[in-house]
Amino acid sequence: MAVEDSEILTYRPATLPDGVDQEPSARGALYALCSRIFTDPDDELYALLANGTVTRECRTLLDHTTLSVEPPDFTVAEDHKTVSARFNDLFVIGYSEVVDKTDGTMNNHGPPVSLYESDYRSEISWNEVNLDLARAYEFFGCEVDQEIRRNHDHLKLELEFMSYLCRREAAVDPGVAAARLDFHDRHLRVFAEGLADAVEDESGTGIFGRAADFVERLVKADIEELAHREIEEPTTREGGSTDE
Repeated sequence: MAVEDSEILTYRPATLPDGVDQEPSARGALYALCSRIFTDPDDELYALLANGTVTRECRTLLDHTTLSVEPPDFTVAEDHKTVSARFNDLFVIGYSEVVDKTDGTMNNHGPPVSLYESDYRSEISWNEVNLDLARAYEFFGCEVDQEIRRNHDHLKLELEFMSYLCRREAAVDPGVAAARLDFHDRHLRVFAEGLADAVEDESGTGIFGRAADFVERLVKADIEELAHREIEEPTTREGGSTDE
C-alpha cells in the first residue's frame, strides 16, 4: 500500500471540503495519529515508523495548528520484532509471583503500564469512569466496536473520540469546543498525565515512551488554548453527559 493511502495519513488541507476549518481538523488528525501508535504495530505501521513518515506527518500536522508543542521523534531504529515485544512487555503481558511457598499462593499482576483510564483514577470507581464515557460517546453518536471488545476507558478509544470531536468542530459545530474542554477535564487530562508518569517509571520504552510524553504535552497545550477562548461552559445532563 502506498504511503498516501495509509489510514493514518488522512489529513491534507488541500483536500478538505469547503467550509471545514483546517486548524481543529489538524488537531483531530493528531489525536488519531496518537491513537494509531498505541498498538502492537502491524507491518504497515512499522514501515511508516521506521522510514520517518509518521514523524514527518506529525510535524506537518502541528504546523497546521496554533498549538505550541515541540514535535516528537516517532522514528524507530529497532527491528519490527523488537518494537512489537516492547509494546507487549509494557502494555499487555502481566506477571505472577509466589507469595506463600508453603501452599503455592500466587499474586497475579497486570502489565507494567495500563492503557485504561480507570487504573489512574483511584478517587472514583471503574463503573463511574466507564458509565460517564459511555454516556458521552452515545450523546455524540459514537459507539464502541463490539468486535474489538475494549472497555470505554481504553486509551485508543478516548483519543479517537477526541479526534472525532475536533473533526466535528471543524466541519459542522464550532460550539463543540466546550465539550472538548469538558472531556479533557473529566477524562483525558488525568489519563494522559498518569500514563506519562507510568511509562517514565519503566526502562527501555522507546517509541512508546516518546508517544506517551507527546500525548501529555498535546493534551496540555490543547487545554491551555481552549481555556483562553471565549467559549461558553458546557452544560451537563444528569450523569455528566455534555449537552449541546
